[in-house]
Amino acid sequence: MLAGMRWSVRLIAVVLLASVAYLTITFAQIWLAARRNHAHPVEAIIVLGAAQYDGRPSPVLRARLDHAADLYARGLADVIVVTGGRAPGDRFTEATAAAVYLHGRGVPDSAIRREVEGDSSYESIAASALFLRREGLTEVLLVSDPFHNYRIVAIAEDVGLDAAASATPDSPIRGEAALKRMLRETVAVSFGRILGYRRVTTLVQR
Repeated sequence: MLAGMRWSVRLIAVVLLASVAYLTITFAQIWLAARRNHAHPVEAIIVLGAAQYDGRPSPVLRARLDHAADLYARGLADVIVVTGGRAPGDRFTEATAAAVYLHGRGVPDSAIRREVEGDSSYESIAASALFLRREGLTEVLLVSDPFHNYRIVAIAEDVGLDAAASATPDSPIRGEAALKRMLRETVAVSFGRILGYRRVTTLVQR
């Protein structure tokens, strides 16, 4: 009986050590991805949604949109997809607020596509992939905050896109707040690899 208990303790210790190692490696991958900018010519730019206030992008969304507009102005893509649905009580979707803002930055309406139903990164990217493929577009740059880079690229590849990330360099989420988001991303990515990103989409918001 004592030998059996020792074996159980050793097994639990091995599982715990393996779990810690897995989480540590995942965190390191997310941290490294957050520091890489893979901006290059693509067929479309997808901007992940964030809060809007009665048609005005929040500082987080505005930083993403400014970066997307700069990428467009550099000629890296001819199409920008803005994403995000409407929260209860809102008059505007995140995508609508984003499109109006981009138009004010000089991006023509003909270059903007709107994904207006998504409530999560997975839903927005998957829906965007559907209509982009109808236009024959599969090579994309994903624009969000740096701590999102690893997960959103994994999601995009999961739904059949050839994706890379170019995060905004001006995210207002910094310091301790960014670290907390990165830890949440670590949990989401860790479980997403095992269970599928669609199933864990509620763990981490955009």
